[in-house]
Amino acid sequence: MSLPSVYGDKLAEKLTLLNERGRGVLVRVYNLKKTFSDPRTRPPFLGDKAMEASAKFIQKKFPHLDVRSCTQQLGPVHRDRGDIVRVLAPFYQTFLDVLEFRDHVYELLNTIDASQCFFDIHINHELTKAYLDLVVTYVSLVLLLARAEERRLLLGLYHCAHEMSHGASEPGFARLAQMVLEYEQPLKKLPEEFGPHTKAVSSALLSLRAPFARRCRDAELWRQEQLLSLLGPTGDLLSPATSDSMACEYLSLEVMERWIILGFLVCPGALAAPPCQELWRQALRGSLVVTLLRDEAIAVHKVTEELLGGLRGFGKRVADVKECREHAAAHSPALHRGQRSFLRGAVRELAALLEDQPGLLGPKALLVFVALSLCRDELSWLSRHAEHVTKSKSPEDFSDSRIAELLFLLERLRALLRRHRRLLRRYHRHFLARFDALVLSDVVQNLPVCPEEESVILSSFVSSLSALSAKEVDDQEQFDFTALRLDWLRLQAYTSVAKAPLPLVSHGDVARAMGLVVFHTRLLDQPEELLEETSDLSQLCFHARSLERMFSAALDEPSMLRFAIAFPLLCAHFSRCPHPMCPEEYPQLEAAALGLCHKFLEELARVGSACVLDACAEQHNLSQQLLPKHCAATISRARVKKTPKQPPRKGDPQRDKPGTESQRRDRTLTTNMDKLHLTLSELALSFNHVPNFTVFGHTVTPAEYLSSHLETRLTRAIVAMAGYSQATQEVARPSEVLAGLVAYMGQVQRLGQLVALDTGRLLRAVLLQQSQPRDAGGQPTLAAIYTDWYLEALLRQASTGAVLLSPALQAFTTVPREEQPPFSAAEFSDVSELRALAELIGPYGMRFLSENLMWHVGSQVTELKKLVAENMDTLVQLRCCRAEQRPALLPRLSSAENVLKRMTIIGEILSFRAMAQQGLREVFSQHCPFLTGPIECLAELVTPDTDIQVTLSIFELASAAGVPCEVDPALVAALASGRTEGSSPEEEYKVSCLLLVFVAVSLPLLAADPASLYSPELDGHQNNVHCLAKAIVQLSAALFTVHGKNIETHLKEFLLLASSSLLQLAQEPDKARARNQDSVVLLLHLIVAESSFLTLDMLESCFPYVLLRNAFRQLCREPRPGPPR
Repeated sequence: MSLPSVYGDKLAEKLTLLNERGRGVLVRVYNLKKTFSDPRTRPPFLGDKAMEASAKFIQKKFPHLDVRSCTQQLGPVHRDRGDIVRVLAPFYQTFLDVLEFRDHVYELLNTIDASQCFFDIHINHELTKAYLDLVVTYVSLVLLLARAEERRLLLGLYHCAHEMSHGASEPGFARLAQMVLEYEQPLKKLPEEFGPHTKAVSSALLSLRAPFARRCRDAELWRQEQLLSLLGPTGDLLSPATSDSMACEYLSLEVMERWIILGFLVCPGALAAPPCQELWRQALRGSLVVTLLRDEAIAVHKVTEELLGGLRGFGKRVADVKECREHAAAHSPALHRGQRSFLRGAVRELAALLEDQPGLLGPKALLVFVALSLCRDELSWLSRHAEHVTKSKSPEDFSDSRIAELLFLLERLRALLRRHRRLLRRYHRHFLARFDALVLSDVVQNLPVCPEEESVILSSFVSSLSALSAKEVDDQEQFDFTALRLDWLRLQAYTSVAKAPLPLVSHGDVARAMGLVVFHTRLLDQPEELLEETSDLSQLCFHARSLERMFSAALDEPSMLRFAIAFPLLCAHFSRCPHPMCPEEYPQLEAAALGLCHKFLEELARVGSACVLDACAEQHNLSQQLLPKHCAATISRARVKKTPKQPPRKGDPQRDKPGTESQRRDRTLTTNMDKLHLTLSELALSFNHVPNFTVFGHTVTPAEYLSSHLETRLTRAIVAMAGYSQATQEVARPSEVLAGLVAYMGQVQRLGQLVALDTGRLLRAVLLQQSQPRDAGGQPTLAAIYTDWYLEALLRQASTGAVLLSPALQAFTTVPREEQPPFSAAEFSDVSELRALAELIGPYGMRFLSENLMWHVGSQVTELKKLVAENMDTLVQLRCCRAEQRPALLPRLSSAENVLKRMTIIGEILSFRAMAQQGLREVFSQHCPFLTGPIECLAELVTPDTDIQVTLSIFELASAAGVPCEVDPALVAALASGRTEGSSPEEEYKVSCLLLVFVAVSLPLLAADPASLYSPELDGHQNNVHCLAKAIVQLSAALFTVHGKNIETHLKEFLLLASSSLLQLAQEPDKARARNQDSVVLLLHLIVAESSFLTLDMLESCFPYVLLRNAFRQLCREPRPGPPR
């Protein structure tokens, strides 16, 4: 059968292909414009100074460029001709695509005019929409092309470089140059081109009057009509929402505005008709700017006034433009503000009902898409006006602090449709098979005349719909009605031309029935495409500034915090921005979308973490009130009440008792904590809205941003609680910091009940950083701060005698004197403080503390070895001589007091470490009791016969748990790494032995020091010489473990030498040199008690124990000054 001419013209196919092609070409021209206007992406040779003269010459002579006669002016072009051709070839091809597209559009528009096609958005919706899209795409392309400022330079430069490289001009250059020249003033050329098409364009635009007027109504009229409301008559709740023209119901207002304004812009002759004037004026009153593509827009009234002002007979229309501009500036913002207010309430109600009863989605699907379209239009209107309208009498006209809620509701409806996609498929499959197919069959049968081709197409529609079965849904088979809809578009083209055998305009029932079919089939096979058509906001990717302002306004409004997550979710729309014809812009769009999403989530997390930290700080302040140091004032007031009343002193402020902040007479009075909890609850709703979402293939998890910010802020807050000042050596007590940390942790754990946040992982990460010397940001941690403070403040004061170690108190105490330290040593070194320190910095932090302590011990040992080397010969003689020969050799020793001082410092350091290890042991046994027992048992199994490496490994494990060991592995490691360079192991061993000899023979010198007096209250000496016992025992064990020698043998040798030296002290004729003999003698008892290698029997064999008992008795009887506090 030979087809009529209209069948061979293939209008439907050409409109579909040209629209898709036109969008791609439009994107390529946009990319060209942006590339050449941005210095970062502009081709480098265009910025070359040597090229400036050639560029000016090309622009001046364009398009008449004779390459051969202008070699002097085009020298730089000849030099870089290869790079120019390679870089500019894609852009030149873009111009060729524009030219090709223009030719095809000309041909198709002329064919449509020749066919006298009829356009009506209600009857042949798809055909009319495709026609208007093509017109607007072409107009936008021409206007955008005219904005590419360097189009002449680009074409001329490529033409010259191409001719220089290939010896011939590019074939399409002449036509391209002519096109560029024609479109220098596009507003003059376009009306000339579209003059013959005015009738077709105006008829299509006039069909928009009803839907456009419906979308431009005041919000009060929407309320009266109960637009989007499901709460109407009870019988209507389950009735399907339908319309005579389904697609017109969710047709975008922005699209219609663009059709009307750009359509009449190129067809000004149509404005002679009053209906066209009224529609045109209504469009001009709605918006101040219309988008061409992305962020490229035109000022509607300015462009229209310029066009009409240059035409004769349009003076009245120019006055109309001015009046419409004033009306739009005065009334349009208020109109849209009212519509947004209405939509917030109506869509909120609609979403709540559909979430409660998702079964209503089936019959009321149209309402959902209408709501999405309305929301999208308002968001788009506000964003493009906020971006392009910079001058406004009222800044609030184009800003809305509650826009986040509307955006959130749009995302909520989109998620609802995706979640219940299967429900929609099942419902509309039944609807198509049992209603649409029957209605369409009746309509086809009632047609008076139906040609064979049209009859075949319509019959195929009925058979396809009738063949649907429930099995296809159950088996998850994919529907595809693309062919059916394309056939319907073809049928619209066949029946919309003049003298069609079956004129569609006379058979509106067919159009209405097929409108239902198209909508319902799209819900089956293209729900995502339908969703994007009605709610896609990808163009907002190019309105980043206005989006950021809206986001900031949402954060400033407490009631909008729960909706702020909608802005990051919006970035998921941006993956639709790239076009297949312009793949080179994909990386930039991906970076822009991810950057904007990251910025939104970072700011949201910043606000959330700041709120959490403020709540933590409030809890910290409350916990500080419960510290023991604050109870003294309460106790004092309680005692005062029992005594006769005295007038209060002016300097004593009245402190409220803890808990008074919870007492209030009126619940409407809100505290700061109430406000923080409210803000946290709002933010929690935002972070909990979605666990994750995808932006350009990247999975984004909002809660991780909050976790990251909280980790950083908590780390800083914990360090700040220590209040460390290196200049003044001020620091908070570990117990106070621990109390504050517990308060912070409690608040963060309560946050886990609000936000889907792994608070356990967060707190472990934060606390683990505090056990390292530097946190993730490279800043000092609590481990570094307290290590530095205990070494530089406490132990340094102990080395000067300002701080004493009291074994009785198990703490360091401060000596009362005129220039005493600015802190109380006992408040930082007692059992509870060191236990709190172990809680704060953990085993890793305690190991770091031990390593630093041992480094100082190693430094002192190095100095001691130097002193031994200076007195080597004398010490060798003292080790080997008889007791009666020693008094003659002792005067030859130099720096004996220095040796004792350094050994005392070592003892102080080791004593502090032992106390810290005891605190670690208590904490470890409390947290891991199931590990403490096995570790202690393993340490007890070590015998002298055990391999030394195995022994050290076991002792290192035990030391990490705070269990005391016979040999300190940390000290062994420090001494092993501090060996003197160039010395042999035998020499090192000899120096170690002589060091003990040096200490042993120097002990009598302590008796002459008045500060060597033993204090029973402290259970120690007043110059810390009782620390010598720990220094001697642990240093000996570590030194001889390094050398692999017997520890017990060398300690016995030391005990023998020390006992002999102290016994000779009784024969000292100078009583001043033996004034504290009893106090010094007690060191032997301390050494034996400290060492696991020595016993009292060994001591008895070389020093009578009766002398020790007498010394104890004598020292305890004598009246002593009070102990230092």
